[in-house]
Amino acid sequence: MKKIPGKERPILLVDDEQAWLHSFSLTLRAKGLKNIVCCQDSRKVQAILAEQDIGVIVLDLTMPHLAGDELLPILSREHPDIPVIILTGLDLVDTAVNCMKLGAFDYYTKVSEENRLIAGVQRAIKISRLKQENSLLKNHFLEDTLDHPEVFAGIITHNKAMRSIFQYMESIAFTDEPVLISGETGVGKELIARAVHTLSDRKGEFVPVNIAGLDDTMLADTMFGHKKGAFTGADRARAGLIEQAGNGTLFLDEIGDLSQTSQIKLLRLLQEQEYFPLGSDIAKRTNCRMVFATHRDLDGLQNEGSFRKDLYYRLHAHRIHIPPLRERFDDLPILVDFFLEHAAQKLAKNKPAYPKELIDLLGTYDFPGNIRELKNMIFDAVSKHKSKTLSMESFKNYIHHKRPHLDGVINTPQDAVTPFAALASLPTLKEAGFLLIQEALNRANGNQAIAAELLGITRQALNWRLKQCNKTD
Repeated sequence: MKKIPGKERPILLVDDEQAWLHSFSLTLRAKGLKNIVCCQDSRKVQAILAEQDIGVIVLDLTMPHLAGDELLPILSREHPDIPVIILTGLDLVDTAVNCMKLGAFDYYTKVSEENRLIAGVQRAIKISRLKQENSLLKNHFLEDTLDHPEVFAGIITHNKAMRSIFQYMESIAFTDEPVLISGETGVGKELIARAVHTLSDRKGEFVPVNIAGLDDTMLADTMFGHKKGAFTGADRARAGLIEQAGNGTLFLDEIGDLSQTSQIKLLRLLQEQEYFPLGSDIAKRTNCRMVFATHRDLDGLQNEGSFRKDLYYRLHAHRIHIPPLRERFDDLPILVDFFLEHAAQKLAKNKPAYPKELIDLLGTYDFPGNIRELKNMIFDAVSKHKSKTLSMESFKNYIHHKRPHLDGVINTPQDAVTPFAALASLPTLKEAGFLLIQEALNRANGNQAIAAELLGITRQALNWRLKQCNKTD
C-alpha cells in the first residue's frame, strides 16, 4: 500500500466483540481520533493492510480462527513500521513478556483504566508519525527532490538552505503536531506557514492572527469567541478564530509576546485540543493544525522565566528557522528581478532594467528588515525612475542613511573600546589603509565605484590609493 503524506493514517481495531469495537471507537472519536477502521475477523487483517495505509493496530489476543499471538509475529515481520498494541482479558506477566518479545508496541488488559489505553494509542500514533517523517525526510535529502515544488512558487529563492527547509516542510506537513517558525522580521514567516497549510492538504481555511499588542481578554475573545452576555456589550454569541480554522490551520504570529496567563490557555489548547469560549464552562474541541511564528529569542525568554518551559518544549515538535537575507545573498538577483516586475505592475510602468553594479551595492548592506525591506527599497526606486535603466541613487542614499557610522566611536573618550582593541599590535597607518581598501573591495565584489562609496571617498581617490599600494609592492 502506497503511503500518502498529508493523510492522517487510520487506527485499526481488531476484536471479535462488536460491542467493544463500538464502545472504544466512540471513546477514541471523543478524543479527536476519528479515522478508525474496525475488524471483527482477524483473518481479514492482512487484506485491510494491503488496501489501506494503517498507522496503529489495536489487537485482541484471544480470538477465534486466528488468535492475536499468532497474528502478531506476522505483523511484526511484514509491517514492522506499524505499532501493534495488544489487548487481553487476562493480566498475566508471562503473556505480556511473550507479546513484547514478539514485537508488540504495548500491552493492556481490557479491565485497565480507559485513559491509560487511550494514552497508549496516542503514544503509538506519535511514534508512527515520527517514523514516517524520518523516512520521508531521509528520502528527500538522499534524492534532493521536492514532491510539490508548485507549493513554493511564491517563495522566491534558489538558496540551498531554503531548499532544505522546503524538503523538511514536505516531511512534516501531514502531522497534527504544532510547527514553530522562527526568523527575523521580514524574512517571510507567513509565506512559510501558508505553504505548510497547503502541503497538509487540509480542507479548512488558513487563519492568520497577529497577537502582538493584544491583551489577555482581547486575545481570548479573538481566538476562543464568547457566549451571549459574557461581558458588557456581548449581545450575541460570537465564534472565535479557532472555530473558523476547523479542519484547517491557525497561524499565530509573534508568539513570543504572549503573557503568562495567555500562555497557560495556549498550553491547554495544545495538550487537550480543548478551549473555553468566554463566559462558557463547557469545553469545545478543535481539530485545527497550529503554526506559530516569532522573531524573538524564545530560548532566552524561557531561560529568564518570561516564557513557560512546558509551553516552550510543547511548541518545539517541529521547528523551522528561516535564514536572514544577508545569509542568502545568492538570492539577490532573482529577488530584485521579481520585485522590479511587481513594482512596475503596481505603478503601471514598464519594467526597468537595472545596472549590474546594483547587486554588488545591495550585497554591501546587511538588510535588518530582510526581504520586506528589499521590496520596499525597489518599489521606492521604481516609483522615482524615469529612464529605461533604474538609477542607483535611490539605493545609495538609502544605504548611506541606514548604515551605522563610527562617529560615536571617534568622539568618545580615550579609554573607550575601539575596533582595534582585540589586536595584539596595531598596524601602521599605511597598512591599515591598505587593509581597509581591501575589505571594501571584498564587500563590493571588486566593484571600485561601490568600494569608494563604502570608504567615503571618490572613485579617483580610490584609484590613486590603489596605485600607491602597487608602487609600495
